[in-house]
Amino acid sequence: ISAGCRGDVDTRRGILLGTGAAAACGLTSATLPRDADALSAFVDVGACLAPEYTPSGDGACDDAVGAVLRGVVWEDEPPFAPEDFERYDASDDSDFYEAPRFVKHVDDSALAALTSWYAANLPPARSGAAVLDMCSSWVSHYPEGYANARVAGLGMNEQELARNPVFTEHVVRDLNKDPTLPYDDGSFDFITNTVSVDYLTQPLELFAEMARVLKPGGTAAMSFSNRFFPTKVIAGWGTASDLEHVWTVGAYFHYGGGGAFEAPVAEDLTPRVRPAFSKDHDPMYVVYATKKAA
Repeated sequence: ISAGCRGDVDTRRGILLGTGAAAACGLTSATLPRDADALSAFVDVGACLAPEYTPSGDGACDDAVGAVLRGVVWEDEPPFAPEDFERYDASDDSDFYEAPRFVKHVDDSALAALTSWYAANLPPARSGAAVLDMCSSWVSHYPEGYANARVAGLGMNEQELARNPVFTEHVVRDLNKDPTLPYDDGSFDFITNTVSVDYLTQPLELFAEMARVLKPGGTAAMSFSNRFFPTKVIAGWGTASDLEHVWTVGAYFHYGGGGAFEAPVAEDLTPRVRPAFSKDHDPMYVVYATKKAA
């Protein structure tokens, strides 16, 4: 695998991990988990194609993203096959994440939109609440100065977690090796996961754990864009469109939660107005659900 395949692949607006980029990473039609032609749909946001960033702020894809999970009728059994969770690089994740990466994996405008969403939805600062940031690193993208009684971080790299200023505690854990959460039942008011849900190989087991450690009425929020480490992303994500990603995370809540969650909700946080001369154009989505009251 070439050195360039160790970083993020940018699949933004027409630049995708198609057969050319896949070949550069050693992913030929014979080695891809899915048909390489299926990747052509990845950058589409459903029928909207790509959202237009206009001063009006009424992006064409807003309704499409939210509508994915409104009134959905779920089948009795999870729609996933084992091969959906296969990865090109199935080696131990602790090796891949051994070296710290003090970088941001999504552009500043998209992250600012996520921070604004957190400001409106996280438990108020210094309110005595307990928050868990899963699959975390050196930055959680919470509002500046955010603090609470308990802000726990869980991730793959000790150096990254130790640098995160919001944590009151942290633990290194490979959730693909062991999807159990090392916390008591009903420990947290809010759980976040920023741009990492696409790497989970046992998501249903992990979402069941999230339901367990959340307090009744607590919320879990999964945010994601369309960028990933191509060798570590699961096959079912790497071959899907943005709207399919929204549906997939909603399905994780429904099937993994085992009925513990209210119906999941999707929001398109993608900025419609960017700073002057900015080259930022990453999308940002969030799917969240609230644990039912006892």
